[in-house]
Formats: sequence, C-alpha cells, structure tokens
Amino acid sequence: MFSTLGTLVMAASLGLAPASPPPAAVPSRADSATLAPDAALKVRVDSVIDRAIAEKRIVGTVVVVAKDGKVVYQRAAGLADREAKKPLRQDALFRLASLTKAMTSVAALKLVEQGKLGLEDPVTKWIPTFRPKLPDGTEPVITVRQLLTHTAGLTYDFLEPADGPYHKARVSNGLDQPGLSMEENLRRLASAPLSYEPGKRWGYSMATDVLGEVVARAGGAPLPVVIEKLITRPLGMTDTAFRVKDAARLTTPYADGKPEPVRIGESLFVPNGISGVTFVPGRVFDARSFASGGGGMVGTAADYLKFLEVLRTGGAPVLKTDTVTQLTTDQVGPEAASAGPGWGFGLGVGVLVDPVKAQSPQSVGTYKWMGAYGHSWFVDPKQGLTVVALTNTTFEGMWGPFTAALRDAVYDAGH
Repeated sequence: MFSTLGTLVMAASLGLAPASPPPAAVPSRADSATLAPDAALKVRVDSVIDRAIAEKRIVGTVVVVAKDGKVVYQRAAGLADREAKKPLRQDALFRLASLTKAMTSVAALKLVEQGKLGLEDPVTKWIPTFRPKLPDGTEPVITVRQLLTHTAGLTYDFLEPADGPYHKARVSNGLDQPGLSMEENLRRLASAPLSYEPGKRWGYSMATDVLGEVVARAGGAPLPVVIEKLITRPLGMTDTAFRVKDAARLTTPYADGKPEPVRIGESLFVPNGISGVTFVPGRVFDARSFASGGGGMVGTAADYLKFLEVLRTGGAPVLKTDTVTQLTTDQVGPEAASAGPGWGFGLGVGVLVDPVKAQSPQSVGTYKWMGAYGHSWFVDPKQGLTVVALTNTTFEGMWGPFTAALRDAVYDAGH
C-alpha cells in the first residue's frame, strides 16, 4: 500500500546525505541489551561527544540519558556561540524544528480524547478552505488521521526539485519567511497539487503544520495557547514555547561545513540532492510568523525529557495509556521507511518495526524523531530508556554519524 523510501533517499531529501557512510551498526541484540554501569556509560558517551567536537562536526550539544525514569547521564559540551566563545549550558534553549511535531500530535490526540476532534474528521470540517487537489483536478478527502500519519498527500519544498510546485507557490516549511501568516501559507499549500492520493503512501510533509491549525480551531485558541494548556503547563515544561523565553540562553545555529560548521547568520540556504532548506533563525522572534506545528517551538533538553518520559510511562497526566499505545504503534508498515529501513510510523512518531533491517541495537517498538536544526531523540520502552540529544549543528546532529555513534554508545553496541 505504501511506497518505499530508502535511507539514502530520505537522507538526501532532508539535505542529510553524508559524504561517506556512517559507521556500520551491529545487527540487533536489543532483547538482551542492557545498560552498563553509569561510569562506563559516561566514558562511552563522552568519547562520542568529544570526538564529534574535536573533529568539528558539531559545535555544541546537550545530551541526556534516562533509564527507568532516572537520569543516568547528562552533559552540556562545546559552545553555544563559537565566535563569542560562549560555553553551552545544560539549560540552553534550542530551536526545536521537527521535535515540535510530537507535541502537536499529542495535543491533537488529547482533543480526540476530550471528544473535541475525531481521527476520521475531514480536514475541511475545521479548515473549510483547505482543499488541495490531485494533479487530475479531483479533490480527495483528507482526514485528521492522515495528517497524523503523514499519509495526506502533502510533501515539503525540500523534497521537491527547485522548480517544484511548493517552490513556485512559495510555501513556507516553518523554518523560513518570517512574518508569514498561517492563513496565507495554507492558501499557498492548498494551491499546489497533492503529491499522491491520500492514504496510499507515506510521505514526510507539511501535514503537521496543517494539523496544528486543526488543533487550534478544535481547541478554541491559537496553537501556542492550546499546547501550553494541554502539554507544557501540566508537565512543568517552563522553557518550552513558540517564543524565546530567555534570549541569552538561545544557542547560535550552525550548518555542516568544511573545515568546520558554518554559522547560519540571518539566513542560509543549505542545498541537498533535490533542492535545499533555507534556515532563517530570526523567524522565531517575529510575532507575526505563523505558529508552525511542524517546526516552530523552542525548548531545552530537560523539558523534552519530561515530555518523552510521560509518554514512556503511559501518558498521565496528558494522555490515556491506550492513546499512547496508538501514538507509538506503527500505522503504515515498515515499507514506509520513515526513518530509514525497518522504520514505520505511528500517529506522529517513527516506530521501529525491524531492528535487523534498521541495523539498530534498539528494541522493536522504539520510537523516535529528529529536528532539522540538529536534534534527535528516542524512547526504547522495552529497555526503559529515553535519550535526548540537542545540538546547534545541522544536519550532523540530526542524522549524521554522531547520532548513530551516540545511540551505539548508549547500548554499548558495535564495540
């Protein structure tokens, strides 16, 4: 039913294709893998971080590892601002990019629990003007479920050639075009043809931005207010929002470069094998910018750990356990290869279906995602393991060798 997206295709489409392949991971032994004593874990993870910084692949990072709810490793390393020689602190704020998606998805599922939103609701029930068409001119029904699973027929501009429909319509992916309103961006998005018939494929896309507007309308308030009410306030995520709460703690973003990462500055176009991604870090300071449910939040590693731990432990006080199960169960099949071979997709997160195919030491049922500004996270429920790694370097910290090496160091795999 769903088309295959291989690792290289996905990596290239996100601007992540490495110059050389990452170190090979060993086949899965997740069912028997256990964490070594804390001291040994520290040595292994420190080594990965120190090497990435010494080799100038990342500028700085905050990494937190929790086992059964206990933080067994945490470290801030490198620089928050290289030019100012400002050290990175554990309470540093990062532009979360697509780490926002899981929170928008959880907010939607909370509204479903409250009876305010239905998974099978057509999007037009909430956004009557959002009526994108297939290339043949027909107008299919797009559902809330399809937005959550990225099977809605939408795509991203960086997954299209430079002359693709999204580029021509000037659709914003939530990382650029400060000051653009949600109303105008949805108009542009709906003017572009759908990439495929909804429900027939998996395709990473603007779906979560559309979902964010659905959440706002079903929740009766702007998206930032709904997410604060349903998620960040109940969980005590005091640093996480669609605005910068303390500019002095906000990290300076960098992009992969030789001999060292390049400071993004006011704007930077980062090419990939298809087109590229334009980063405009100042967008977050423009109050007119639409609240991107797919990539607009700012937060800390400690806050994000709180969010993930709530999911790992069953969802309270945000979601019911059955809802968390739906969220973290594959809905589309591993052929979707949402995060590479062996990965399916749930209601907002990538889900590991086949660790051997994925060449991962993680357990079946591990769920994860990443953010374009240089972040990754995963939860391995079978091992009681939660890992958050925020960097200020794209794309190395998102999908580069650093992320695989960090994962393997946590599991003591490949040694």
